[in-house]
Amino acid sequence: MTTAEPRTLSRAAEFRLKMQSGIVVGDGAMGTMLYGKGVFINRCFDELNLSAPQMVKEVHQEYVKAGAEVIETNTFGSTRLRLAAFGFAEKLRAINEAGVRIAREAAGDKAFVAGAIGPLGAQIEPLGPLSFAEAREIYTEQIRILVEAGVDLLILETFYELPELREAIFAAREAAGPEMVIVAHVTVDDDGNLRDGTTPETYTARLNEWPVDVIGVNCSAGPKVVLDTIEKMIPHAAKPLSAMPNAGLPTTVEGRNIYLCSPEYLAQYCRRFIMAGVRFVGGCCGTTPPHIKEIRSEARSLQPTVAKVLSDAAAKMAAGSAAVVEETKPESKRLPKVPVGQKSKLGAKLAAREFVSFVEILPPRGIDASREIAGARLCRDHGIDCINVPDGPRASARLSAQVTCQLIQQQAEIEAVLHFCCRDRNILSIQSELLAAHTTGVRNLICITGDPPRMGAYPNATAVFDVDSIGLTNIANNLNAGLDIGGNPMGSQTALLIGVGANPGALNLDEEVRRFNWKVEAGAEYVVTQPVFDLNLLEEFLKRIAEFNLPVICGIWPLTSYRNAEFMVNELRVPVPDEYMVRMQLADTAEKARQEGIAIAREMVTRVQKMVDGVQLSAPFGRYEMAIQVAEAIGGR
Repeated sequence: MTTAEPRTLSRAAEFRLKMQSGIVVGDGAMGTMLYGKGVFINRCFDELNLSAPQMVKEVHQEYVKAGAEVIETNTFGSTRLRLAAFGFAEKLRAINEAGVRIAREAAGDKAFVAGAIGPLGAQIEPLGPLSFAEAREIYTEQIRILVEAGVDLLILETFYELPELREAIFAAREAAGPEMVIVAHVTVDDDGNLRDGTTPETYTARLNEWPVDVIGVNCSAGPKVVLDTIEKMIPHAAKPLSAMPNAGLPTTVEGRNIYLCSPEYLAQYCRRFIMAGVRFVGGCCGTTPPHIKEIRSEARSLQPTVAKVLSDAAAKMAAGSAAVVEETKPESKRLPKVPVGQKSKLGAKLAAREFVSFVEILPPRGIDASREIAGARLCRDHGIDCINVPDGPRASARLSAQVTCQLIQQQAEIEAVLHFCCRDRNILSIQSELLAAHTTGVRNLICITGDPPRMGAYPNATAVFDVDSIGLTNIANNLNAGLDIGGNPMGSQTALLIGVGANPGALNLDEEVRRFNWKVEAGAEYVVTQPVFDLNLLEEFLKRIAEFNLPVICGIWPLTSYRNAEFMVNELRVPVPDEYMVRMQLADTAEKARQEGIAIAREMVTRVQKMVDGVQLSAPFGRYEMAIQVAEAIGGR
């Protein structure tokens, strides 16, 4: 009778067994250590796997020597998208494979090797143009390489937003199979919330549902914030918890970022993590081998007494605890949106497909809006439907566009359309101001990205651009469904009429149409074009977007001079046919040039009336009479 050979556990099963029987200690920061070895902060640290492999290996070895039982590969930013920013996209496979090989050589049989995966560094829907499918594809590409190279587990870390983490998780499970151990970490603000305001209770519930083995928090503002967050997660967590905080926040000392949280201080917090029930501890930014050495010492002193686990029971446990890929559909929390026709007077006209007219009035440079209000009254008296108010056009500093809209609606008694741009606001401010616009009666929007500060008089001003116009449209659309930027119910909803911009004269029309498609998916309800002078370009654009069946408002700009026409062509990149350029050039006085510009604009209005649902008329240099003269060409007036 032969004796059966003992069953060998996989590395994934060994890791699960180790977590069940005690505390697992991870490593600390890779970037901090490389920075300390003289690598400039603006370098691609992942590429060092190829150009300085010994340096990377030495960091791993120092952590193993300090007692780390898990070391993470130097691949945190090794997706194609992030490597492309440094010109290394074509080295994707080589960088990831080298990262695993170096870590494996350093770990030997003393530590597990975890494939490190971080955020993409680009916004995905609903706040950005990168689709869920594209994000998942990018993650899948990196993770397959890591798995093929032989990692023991995967750690998804430093995720600020739940939708992106979800795509990374399902990419990991699909690429790595059901047995691979997946650790999923969020990073939080001082209150324990994600960047969009999602609470610990909410993201813990989601992570419970998704196919991961360990959930937790890394990075953030230091050990205290992480402990407070873990304590909020514990009552809701159905999976083992992990905590890997920063060594506090960095302080600049003689031009270098220094973390002042001592190894002893961090270790005491790790003791509190473990006492609270955390099973996997380690460090993030600012932590070093001395920090990990102290953490390992605390973990050893707190290891629970565990009875001997029989090999067959261990194998059963390891196999049974493997996660299963099953995408859960989030519970629908969206409220039925207010119909377009009920949102505003403009919405009612667009829903009925009545032809509408806007006149653009810029906010004043100071606090006196009397001239603008008088212009709005003049437009109202001549049958204009709405006043369109730009938001910091050409990156200029003016009175708030939202306040200008309120003054126009209150004092000129004509509905306003608010341009709302992303340049000056983070996503928290965007939500607040959109709620304020609805509450104060400004219901009509045009969602735009906004001109960069370098175009204006204050080129050193900083820009935010948390999202672009697509993300902004998504935010407004969610508010209309009663959801905040984190997808959480607000208990009430807005009724904002969502307009977006488009450029029929774009050099790359395919890209323009593709972005327009995203805007429609994000919730656009009508579109306003850039100024149009070439009817052929407008016709082609309308054919390309006909399937969406959205009301189109065509931008019409009365030229004021030949120089103004040249500005359109050369600065604003708006195509102006040679015929119109010649006509403007032949006008030999300023008054004749203005009249010729009005005549051209009237011709355009007449020609586009049967093609579009309305026109937006500019009033160059505050000459509202010019816009009104153009509007007289609208049929029926």
